[in-house]
Amino acid sequence: MTHGQTVPVIIDCDTGVDDALALLFAVRHPGLDLRAVTCVAGNTDVAGVVRNTLTVLEQAGAPDIPVARGAERPLIEAPRSARHVHGHDGMGDLNLPAPRRTPADVDAVTLLRREILASPRPVTLVPTAPLTNIALLLRTHPEVTRNIERIVFMGGAAGAGNATAVAEFNVWHDPEAAAILLTAGVPITMYGLDVFTRVVVPGADVRRLRASTEPGTRLAGELLAHRPATPGSRPDDPAEDAGGLGDAGALCAVADPEGLTTHRLPVEVSLAPGPTRGQTVVDRRPRVGESEIHGDAREQPLVDVGLDVDVERYVRLYLGTVERTEA
Repeated sequence: MTHGQTVPVIIDCDTGVDDALALLFAVRHPGLDLRAVTCVAGNTDVAGVVRNTLTVLEQAGAPDIPVARGAERPLIEAPRSARHVHGHDGMGDLNLPAPRRTPADVDAVTLLRREILASPRPVTLVPTAPLTNIALLLRTHPEVTRNIERIVFMGGAAGAGNATAVAEFNVWHDPEAAAILLTAGVPITMYGLDVFTRVVVPGADVRRLRASTEPGTRLAGELLAHRPATPGSRPDDPAEDAGGLGDAGALCAVADPEGLTTHRLPVEVSLAPGPTRGQTVVDRRPRVGESEIHGDAREQPLVDVGLDVDVERYVRLYLGTVERTEA
């Protein structure tokens, strides 16, 4: 983050429990200037994503940040939600109030183009969702890249996947869109599962947030309580009260990039049908192998891949930010 200047940020999300955690952080961090939020189908349908996004911004006491509806489905695949993780409404079935605001009267791609080109400083684009909106933007309005500082996306994995053995959900949901993102021609940071699952807020902190009388802080606690630290455990298990930050870690990496250890590596997306579809193939070899020696070289974009994270640093950063209004 540039010293003494706020970072203009646009979030593209599928809100989503941990997308909501990311929105709460972005609204409240003094070094981030959240200029717009665009919505895409993913964790739930796009209408639900818009509703959830507007509700979270209201609960956080955010200013009138423009929110736009985007793609209803991936470029090629059928839509496949993650309601089994995020609840029927995509927000942990917390029965949050319906938003009073309405979305912008333009679509997501139009809003993205407008806000990126209007920003006085280059924008950091943070997709925490399937990358359909971003692919449509890059193909329709490639001129936006001249005012994008960096894309920090939550997606992919150098190791194991979650949607499949090797594919992470956001990339698996729309692999073609992810492949387009990687060729954007701007610096890209991949905040993937290798670091995503590691940043966990301890149970004592989650309980303190849930007990807050400030709506946004309390919502952060309720959302964290729905995100068990151990994948596969039940959210209502009383022994499982720590909560993973998930997508919000990508926003922590924008606000405090020193907490994320990245390696610049070639990355490509597997697009072929079969068990590897949606895998982000991260080339971590120290030297070329027989495939390249025998003429099978391919041009792969270089991506700053997050491989390690300072967990305590990001937990402190997150808590200090979402509780900031209570100081």
